[in-house]
Amino acid sequence: MLTLPNILTLSRIFAVPLLVTLLWWPDWTLGHWIAFALYCVAGITDYFDGMLARASGRVSRLGIFLDPIADKIMVAAVILVLVHTGIIPGIHVLAALVILLREIMVSGLREFLAGVQVSVPVSKLAKWKTTFQMLSLGALIVSGALPNVAFVYWTGMISLWAAALLTAITGWDYLRIGLRHMD
Repeated sequence: MLTLPNILTLSRIFAVPLLVTLLWWPDWTLGHWIAFALYCVAGITDYFDGMLARASGRVSRLGIFLDPIADKIMVAAVILVLVHTGIIPGIHVLAALVILLREIMVSGLREFLAGVQVSVPVSKLAKWKTTFQMLSLGALIVSGALPNVAFVYWTGMISLWAAALLTAITGWDYLRIGLRHMD
């Protein structure tokens, strides 16, 4: 159970409280820089845990279970703290909400489909969604350290809305597939 890929996945989960703590104070520039570094390390471990598991032939049920949960916990926590601190303000909260609701829906749908032994592969569009989502959150974390650099902030916001749009599209795709297997 405690293979290197699983340890990397667990490290992402255990890093979330530290990430939230570092982002909690919007005027703490150093906290945002450290949070951004931690966020990047978490992204790198997300890449390597799956790659190492497949390369070593040590793909485990625990890893298959924990990997998407680790991703969702980190994304949800970062979104919530960025909304709390006002980095994601006003109407932009809707984009964040679309992302959070889709993550919850897809998690439930995947659990249901697993019960009826239906696998739903990740689409290319969903991978683009993840790319925009990770870019947006990274840029918004950095924007807390660079509040006077509008380009960084707006890169984060535009990417957040692009992620929300792709989130809605891919969420609908997953729901459509799921509805075919419901009574």
